[in-house]
Amino acid sequence: MSEPIRVVVTGAAGQIAYSLLYMIAKGDVFGPNQPLILHLLDIPLMMGVLEGVVMELADCAIPLLRGVVPTDDPAVAFKDVSAAFLVGSMPRKQGMERKDLLSANVRIFKVQGEALDKHAKKDVRVLVVGNPANTNALICSKYAPSIPSENFTAMTRLDQNRAQAQIAARLGLPVGNVSNVIIWGNHSSTQYPDASHAVVQTDGKQLKASDAIKDDNWLRSVFVETVQKRGATVIAARQMSSAMSAAKAAADHMRDWFNGTAPGQFVSMGVVSDGSYGTPKDVVFSFPVSIKNGKWEIVQGLTIDDFSRKMLDATGKELEEEKTDAVGIIGA
Repeated sequence: MSEPIRVVVTGAAGQIAYSLLYMIAKGDVFGPNQPLILHLLDIPLMMGVLEGVVMELADCAIPLLRGVVPTDDPAVAFKDVSAAFLVGSMPRKQGMERKDLLSANVRIFKVQGEALDKHAKKDVRVLVVGNPANTNALICSKYAPSIPSENFTAMTRLDQNRAQAQIAARLGLPVGNVSNVIIWGNHSSTQYPDASHAVVQTDGKQLKASDAIKDDNWLRSVFVETVQKRGATVIAARQMSSAMSAAKAAADHMRDWFNGTAPGQFVSMGVVSDGSYGTPKDVVFSFPVSIKNGKWEIVQGLTIDDFSRKMLDATGKELEEEKTDAVGIIGA
């Protein structure tokens, strides 16, 4: 086995982390031969709860887990970490506007960016889960200038997983038979779940998802709206935001970033935009990416029809507005 790597999870006493920590510790993310030391960060008020989480991790008796460092100090939490799951943020509650969420959370990610800059490994891979994830990731990267901006990503994998599941259900297929569904733009209700490049395996053949579904109206209306509003629908049902599915998506995102994507397949990640597909530059925008040797690359050359163009422009505009608001809040 290799030397242990250090992995930080923020909001470690919270609901998402409660599912995520076990997945990480048992090898679902970094592999069955990679020992690790978990750094758990939360606010002082949550230290008692975090102590219980540490006990449970010990009681799981996981061979790969070589140590746990619970703390409320970012300097300790981010020391020498190779991977960071930035989960901790004020959660979205029913009826809450995104601007309220942005105002509450953008300062948190400024502080965490500064701590990463000072204490983390310079090749640390950072996944922002706490919402509004795209703009939080952008602010975090701005305050960690010594770490490459491509090392900061936002999670849209939950949206991708939701979209994949909707197509699988529509066709009566196992979810693993659906691939290359794309989430464009913001992890918000303006996101664009795009099935036009998705493929499905059915009856021993590979088909375009649109050819298998044979209902463009459903793909551009019910499908899009279901995925866009899924987070709000979950909140309405359980009176709390998505936790188990968000943890699974975070694990999926980081696993693919470390291990790569299969040839011909791509996944959705919020990354700093270079303007590909006519998107605004210098916002964190979700694109289809392929990953090799730990490096993501935006998939190029995909056809963007008029409907898709309109959707990409709308979510891009929202991200530019969020960026302006965020900069105003922190006075950057």
